[in-house]
Amino acid sequence: MPVKVSVIVPVHDPGPRIATCVASLLGQSLPPDEYEVIFVDDGSTDATPALLDALAAEDPRVRVVHQENSGRPGGPRNVGIDAARGEYVMFVDDHDRLGDAALERLYAYGVANDADVVVGKTAGEGRAAPVELFRANRPRADVATAPLIDSLTPHKMVRRAFLERAGLRFPEGRRRLEDHVFVTEAYLRAGNVSVLGDYVCYYHVRRDDASDPGLRRPEPVGYFKNLREALDVVERYTAPGPLRDSLFRRWLRVEMVERLRGRAFLDLPEDYRRELFAEIHAVIVERFGPGVAAPLQPARRVVAALAAEGRYDDVVAFARWETGVALAVDPVDVAWREGVLRIVFTAEMSHDGAPMVFPSAAGSPRWPPRDLAEAVRLLGAETVARFDRTVPDLLLRERTSSAQYLQPVEVVRETVPAGDGSRVRLVLRATAVLDPATAVSGDAPREGLWDMWVRVRLGGWTQEVRLGPAARHGRPTPPAAVVAGRVVLPYWTERYASLALDVGHATKRLGLGRVSAGDVSVEEDRFRVVLPLHVPQSADAVLRLAPVKPGDAWEVGATLSPGGRLEAVLPVDGLRGRTWLTAVCLSPGAEGARFHPLPFALHVDQDGALVVPAPQPGGARRLARKVRRVLYRALGRGTPPRR
Repeated sequence: MPVKVSVIVPVHDPGPRIATCVASLLGQSLPPDEYEVIFVDDGSTDATPALLDALAAEDPRVRVVHQENSGRPGGPRNVGIDAARGEYVMFVDDHDRLGDAALERLYAYGVANDADVVVGKTAGEGRAAPVELFRANRPRADVATAPLIDSLTPHKMVRRAFLERAGLRFPEGRRRLEDHVFVTEAYLRAGNVSVLGDYVCYYHVRRDDASDPGLRRPEPVGYFKNLREALDVVERYTAPGPLRDSLFRRWLRVEMVERLRGRAFLDLPEDYRRELFAEIHAVIVERFGPGVAAPLQPARRVVAALAAEGRYDDVVAFARWETGVALAVDPVDVAWREGVLRIVFTAEMSHDGAPMVFPSAAGSPRWPPRDLAEAVRLLGAETVARFDRTVPDLLLRERTSSAQYLQPVEVVRETVPAGDGSRVRLVLRATAVLDPATAVSGDAPREGLWDMWVRVRLGGWTQEVRLGPAARHGRPTPPAAVVAGRVVLPYWTERYASLALDVGHATKRLGLGRVSAGDVSVEEDRFRVVLPLHVPQSADAVLRLAPVKPGDAWEVGATLSPGGRLEAVLPVDGLRGRTWLTAVCLSPGAEGARFHPLPFALHVDQDGALVVPAPQPGGARRLARKVRRVLYRALGRGTPPRR
């Protein structure tokens, strides 16, 4: 069968990190005979070459090419392209991983849309990932209609015939930004680019050491020489005008302005700061016309204007002022409504811990600002003028993978008078709706822990913070819910007092221990109990009855109804003469479903069933068990045997 996809992985001394990458590549849902994995070993000096050779000997999908070290991954990627047999090639780095169905979905999407380039949703573990680009699927995209230019990492699927027809390859040698040059040209020359935004295809992982070249402090002269090569590509394939300016704006914003802002800039050594600033100033003056910086958000436009004029001291002063800027989020209400979680919060910018204030009238600011005070006034006026377009995002982010998903939000924007009325606060009052059945691009979140983050873009700042902190007294505490066949518990984290979701993991935190005898009734064989749960519609459950003394347990089908009512028919004849501990499984159809103990027992005799407190081990027995555990650990003997 023809190979659909060739995965190309440049490798250099990855150490144990490569194991996760390999597992994700060989565990793909695409049938094994429909893809291949080409590892290009770029002169590794660790045990990786032998490991890859052994892997290739065992798995026919795997091929390995060994070469002397070239210094950067561009050359190895080109070697992989030349060796590839697939209809498409997919570029993966040795410390990253793919989603389980990434190759299958990307390939199918590319074929369906006749795409030369397919961009899959990326999650950043320890590093930033684009948000705007992946708000929706984009079957037909280009640099003029979609923010493709925000994603210039090489981790794309590209049609091999397109690469050959265009003669497109990565720049080689010891250099930086080879991916910018390659991806920009691919975007500009492709017949069609498709963006798959509803499935996380690529997990971009920050390495836990200093071995990631992309995270090392760049040498300014060489770095901006390589950046000019990406600008050359834009000039080669676009005409002067708005489109070219909009593409150039990406490098001005990300590679220049952002490097001159805030604490990250101030923490650089003084001599390096000056060299960096000089190179950025040179590129701006040399390559960018006025149309490039003009549409920038206010804070970025301030920095760009100061850099263009060579005003290093003012850039430093503005960076110091910006270190006080933050986003303050206040959770107002969190409540279940018919199976969806309704989250109300406010968000506004702060400065040095106090709400930021802005001029009540926009006025006509003068560009460029003459000093820091005028820059701050100018920034405030433009921020007020753009406030009516500001929308907060609520992101549901998986804790283990950092995959994140936007939730629907409605917003009311308020300008709140401050002081004598000449200044205002800009407050966003938002209501988000999180549906546990569809919160992950139309699917349910998988089992695990999920955090909620708020993202606001205002005035040239993009701030992301956890949804919190919430005061420990009086904060909204919605119960767990049984939704879409799983138990979903909203809770406030201990460390950050921020809102999170526990999907399918919660046990003690469900609050079932609060059930009292008054919540339970038994009439003949009819068992009923009211549980502190949100149940939007009737669902199946299982009641387990385990004898206090050794013996076989019973599992009885039950129904969970709105209001948290659990009902079951008891096998009374089989229960007589014993006391039975109770537990309930609230999601019997879910993988890894678990039973949750209830704080009561049933004693069944000839007269029927009586609800009694669940037997607890005596104080002496608990103390003895604790002492035994401590002694066994102290002696290095593990856990004591059960008695």
